[in-house]
Amino acid sequence: MVEGPTLVASALDAGLEVQEVFAVPGTDPALLERCVRAGVAVHEVTADTLVRAVDTVTPQGVAAIATRFEVTVEQAVAAAAAGPLAVVLVDVNDPGNAGTIVRSAEAAGAAAVLFCGSTVDPCNPKCVRASAGALFHVPVASGGDAVAVLERLGEAGVQTAATVVRGGTPYDETDLTGPIALVLGSEAHGLPAALSHHVGLQVTIPLAGRAESLNVAMAGAVLSFEAMRQRRAAAR
Repeated sequence: MVEGPTLVASALDAGLEVQEVFAVPGTDPALLERCVRAGVAVHEVTADTLVRAVDTVTPQGVAAIATRFEVTVEQAVAAAAAGPLAVVLVDVNDPGNAGTIVRSAEAAGAAAVLFCGSTVDPCNPKCVRASAGALFHVPVASGGDAVAVLERLGEAGVQTAATVVRGGTPYDETDLTGPIALVLGSEAHGLPAALSHHVGLQVTIPLAGRAESLNVAMAGAVLSFEAMRQRRAAAR
């Protein structure tokens, strides 16, 4: 489910197979005309009908059903090996956090994002919305076993850097120029201890305030953009 005019347009831009569009009266006619030109069936519905069809309290007037891109773990690992950046989510359960991480990763030039373990389905509607369309523009693979994925990344020559609350190397003192995969753990427990032997680096974001740690989506954004900053500095 793709909801809102911006996401529907982004799905079309990315070449997704949009099957049907449901729009309330007054929806941007240019967007609907574009859908028709693309061969998409467009249905006019009432606002009440749209509310019952989507999971938001106040929908944005238009929603679409699109066929998801299927990306295998092998394809995502190959993209990561080409560099410069990949992100691995392990047991990240909140769809808003997962979607925000995809958005930050894509904005920072990530080549792939891998959803491992019990991480939420990337096509969860809230995850799709939180990604702000980034989900359509970066390869996202889901369902991989975390240990197997980390081993495959290592075999492909990709360095792995796991975030830890304390005891790791400060992120701005770590070489993140790539190819590198940032490994982010669950909101409540971080990375499983069993994964500690399967990552190359442990990275910490030093905090000056009283907060014990950052939200996982915030940590992912900080590290993704630090990686981009380092690449830009190295290119000068």
